[in-house]
Amino acid sequence: MLDRKLIRENPDAVRAGAARKGIQAPVDEFLRVDESWRSILRELEQSQAEMNRISKSIGQLMASGQKDEAEKAKAETAAIKEKIKSLEPQERELEAQLNALELQFPNMPHPTVPDGKTPEENVEVRAWGTKPEGTFKAHWEIADELKLIDFEAASKISGSGFAVYTGWGSKLVRALINFMLDLQSDRNGYSEVYPPALVTSESLVGTGNLPKFADDLYSTKDDLWLIPTAEVPVTNLLRDEILEPWQLPIKYAAYTPCFRREAGAAGRDTRGILRMHQFDKIELVKYCAAEVSYDELESLVEDAESVLQALGLHYRVLLLCAGDMGDKGCKCYDLEVWAPGEGRYLEVSSCTNFEAFQARRANIRYRPTEGASPEPVHILNGSGLAVPRLLVALLETYRQEDGSIAIPEPLRRYLGTDVIPAPGN
Repeated sequence: MLDRKLIRENPDAVRAGAARKGIQAPVDEFLRVDESWRSILRELEQSQAEMNRISKSIGQLMASGQKDEAEKAKAETAAIKEKIKSLEPQERELEAQLNALELQFPNMPHPTVPDGKTPEENVEVRAWGTKPEGTFKAHWEIADELKLIDFEAASKISGSGFAVYTGWGSKLVRALINFMLDLQSDRNGYSEVYPPALVTSESLVGTGNLPKFADDLYSTKDDLWLIPTAEVPVTNLLRDEILEPWQLPIKYAAYTPCFRREAGAAGRDTRGILRMHQFDKIELVKYCAAEVSYDELESLVEDAESVLQALGLHYRVLLLCAGDMGDKGCKCYDLEVWAPGEGRYLEVSSCTNFEAFQARRANIRYRPTEGASPEPVHILNGSGLAVPRLLVALLETYRQEDGSIAIPEPLRRYLGTDVIPAPGN
């Protein structure tokens, strides 16, 4: 959420920031409720202070023999108590309204984020590697030839939007997960964690997934939700904590399955494994001091890129325009890997600086210096990477003329081979 002071003192800037994202923030309603809440709160605090003052005087009046004055003071405190009893529920109700309104505000886009409303207006920052040329098969054809994925079995078990990886396909998924975790922990300095795949509503509010995106999530009957990404449990690891300056930056890498209802929405990417209700992903999460968060964003992107570079896959980095960035981010880069069988780029990572937006929701603070007053930490995250689309690019890029799949060198020790054999071998 945004700083309340920012909304109060710079409402036009907040409106303009939201408008850049194509969102109409409830600024006027917030200011109206906020004014009422602060008025009631002042009255409540003044009444409590007055009651405490009078209450203290009663003993002194009794001790000095002024019984009549003491009785008057007692009557005054009784009246003030009734007033407080009336004010307290009003204050709680207005604060609840204010909290609900706060959750509707999007984050402010950073000044370096380009204007725009659609993905076509995103800006290519750089590209790496050489785009493969030639004729390529689609990943679902390759998967069928080599018996890597059984879509019929998945549909029988769970319906559409799921996959059963089999044989070399299952081994390749496991190899990619282990390879990416080791790369991020051994080379890039992240601490590995393995969090739960079920979280509470409070955790999803903390990361900004609730209340807005409830329809995209799977929930249980006892206030537990299947995670859309490891961002949710990993960010909440430090909820309600105050970090000391020597602890920062904190860097976590986590593997989890991820679950989303919107797979194949509006008929997009319904064939193969491009959009799934359940998929595997490595997530990278950083907590850092405010003054270095944009340097940390650039290094986060490089950490995600290191996977694609190690595997020798052509990709590009896009700086997202304000309208394509989503509610939560201040600045976001997408990594898109080239899938030659698809003939297009596929997003495999979004690396985002949320600044203090999630930290305010999850109450994660740090001291800028030893003994200083705590303030919200800056939080960043990015995929490092999403497995299905990475698998698509790998299969389509490294399929050989005889139908075998050449395995990039860094992945061989995890898979135990340098080639997935051609059909029939």
